[in-house]
Amino acid sequence: MALNALEQQALGELHLSEDRPFRLTDHLGAVRVASAIVVLVLWEIFGRRINPLFMSYPSAIAGALVELLLAGEIQRQAAGSLQVFAVGLSVALILGIVVGLLMGRYRLAEYLLDPYVYALDATPRVALIPLLLLWFGLGDASKIAIVFLSGLFPVLMNTFSGVRTVSAHLVEVGQAYGAGEGKIFIKIILPAALPFIMTGVRLSVGRALIGIITAEMFAAVTGMGALLVRYSSALATDKFFVPVIFLSLLGVALSATVERLQKRLAPWKETERAL
Repeated sequence: MALNALEQQALGELHLSEDRPFRLTDHLGAVRVASAIVVLVLWEIFGRRINPLFMSYPSAIAGALVELLLAGEIQRQAAGSLQVFAVGLSVALILGIVVGLLMGRYRLAEYLLDPYVYALDATPRVALIPLLLLWFGLGDASKIAIVFLSGLFPVLMNTFSGVRTVSAHLVEVGQAYGAGEGKIFIKIILPAALPFIMTGVRLSVGRALIGIITAEMFAAVTGMGALLVRYSSALATDKFFVPVIFLSLLGVALSATVERLQKRLAPWKETERAL
């Protein structure tokens, strides 16, 4: 009871109350839902007033989605795109993290590889698509190559930057305690660079999505990119928005998954945030 009295006295002296005032920041989930509802309602209202050749609206897009789902079109094309996306992105992440760690840790690897890495990173991936299609054809191999190149460099460059920020004193302490190169990598370098790596993974996911759609739009044979070309050519705007929204939601879901994984693998970074 004495402690409660002291707390009440301190609150009174600071002119504070136990009842917190209403703040939007305490209800961020509700704010997000309300924002989405407002956008959808406004889109529905104004979308109906625009020529359907130029714009569609949520209820028409929902009807087109049901139609495509019943026909099985979305399932077939999405399955092919996701398979190519998963293979290309997985290879890009593995190779990008490994090369980034090597370049950041060993000066010899950096001097050997950085001219090629910077040159390829600065080259627009769209400029390489015709060449990759010529080399690998219109099948999945060329799409995987495009996704790989699109997702490789964000994670590689972020991993490289993360390793370069590791304090030399931490490495020296590990060496003083007899840690070998393997333990230094696992116990010091990798945890310190992990936030940078996860940021690179999030960027790679977005770039790889752009890569698969761009590749399929160039090939225009199968996949979600082919649907975009087909429906835009047919002026079916409501159906055109179905793969667009699907890809947007996929990107948001993958980004949220990577962010949640980062919080689990590097929980200490959350305590260091200013906000």
